[in-house]
Amino acid sequence: MLTSVIPDISVKGLALAHISRKELKKDEVRETFAHGAEAVMLHKQLTTWLVVAALAVAVGFFGWKTYSERQTVRASAAFDDAMKVFQARTIAPGEPTQPGELTFVDEKVKFGEAAKKFAEVEAKYSRTRPGQLAKYYEGLSFERVGKNDDAKKLFQDLAGSGNEEFASMAKLELASLDDSIGQHDEAAKLYQQLLDKPTVLVPKPVVLLAFAEHYSQTNPSQAAKYYSQIKSEFPGTPIATQAEQELALLPGKS
Repeated sequence: MLTSVIPDISVKGLALAHISRKELKKDEVRETFAHGAEAVMLHKQLTTWLVVAALAVAVGFFGWKTYSERQTVRASAAFDDAMKVFQARTIAPGEPTQPGELTFVDEKVKFGEAAKKFAEVEAKYSRTRPGQLAKYYEGLSFERVGKNDDAKKLFQDLAGSGNEEFASMAKLELASLDDSIGQHDEAAKLYQQLLDKPTVLVPKPVVLLAFAEHYSQTNPSQAAKYYSQIKSEFPGTPIATQAEQELALLPGKS
């Protein structure tokens, strides 16, 4: 009796063990499938979120671009209006004018009005190129009416700006202003900076010509060196012709 029972128990035990392993495998498969499905769902959610985020960025970018373009158009129109004042003719009282022509009989009034208009453009559209250029012309307007301190402040602000081209234009004008008010050492530093790093709007021959003019009275030999450099490096150009003429006018050259 005993011997007949043992095999039976062993078989049942093996069967139970086999069933347990099968069930365990099924549970593992189920769990793996569940985790996989969860991962897929999470991946889909993440993908959807990224798509939505990308669309939001795209919409924001195109919205900003459209806004920026519109602002630039408006700034350009306002800048053109200010330039009409800046470039208007100054005439004598009673002098004939063209129909619809804007004219002034007083230069101070003209450039004062121009400075005001350029300031409005810069204040309203400071992030646009016309707005930044307006600041430069506001400085020129102040310079024309002898408000050198106001002009210098504007040029210094532009010279320290992140826009390389506008900064170089401002430095060149600032150097010229420094020369006109007797701050020659400051002017020389600015000319040297521009000579070390010329730009498209303020190229090397323009800086050399201005630097030569800076030295024309105080150091004619240095001025002659710069004029000669222009002639040798930029032959056949209008600026080389101008350099040759200026060279002939230097003290001791006539």
